Amino acid sequence: MQIDFMILPDLWVDRYADMLYRYAFVRINDNGIAEDIVQETFLSAWRAKETFKGQTSEKNWLYAICKNKIIDYFRKKAGNISKPALAEEDNYFDEKEHWREEPAPKAWGANYQHKIETKEFFSVFELCKKKLKDTQQIVFVMKYMEDMEADKICEVLNITPSNYWVLIHRSKLHLRSCLEKNWLKI
Repeated sequence: MQIDFMILPDLWVDRYADMLYRYAFVRINDNGIAEDIVQETFLSAWRAKETFKGQTSEKNWLYAICKNKIIDYFRKKAGNISKPALAEEDNYFDEKEHWREEPAPKAWGANYQHKIETKEFFSVFELCKKKLKDTQQIVFVMKYMEDMEADKICEVLNITPSNYWVLIHRSKLHLRSCLEKNWLKI
């Protein structure tokens, strides 16, 4: 059975621009770049509209294009960033690789069912994410927001698996520390 579909490029901006912008902005944290990515998404979709077969919804198709534009942006940006040294000083662990007492993780005791706390958390989380080094932020977003596999991230960013794991580990440590200082006031 053939499913009829109609692609309506004239309505894309009205229907999807705000949603695609929010999607891009949360990952990029830059208004101008998020706007550019959405424009590039629409331009790429316009050029490829004849190849759209309707196997997914128009909305999902546009999101997939947008996701690929974000990954292209990360790839380009990672090429301009010097790779982090693996021997970078880390104050979280002692010489035996055990947690130091002060920075060791503590139970947060937050009520995640409370909408005000959830909204506050995401506001602080976004501020903390912006404080990460560029490469840490890119790897964190690709892993936890785009749900990409480690080997694919390494391939896209042209980094070693060791660098990847150092970047992921440090981004999580720094995010936790920032959240504890700015959200939970531990």
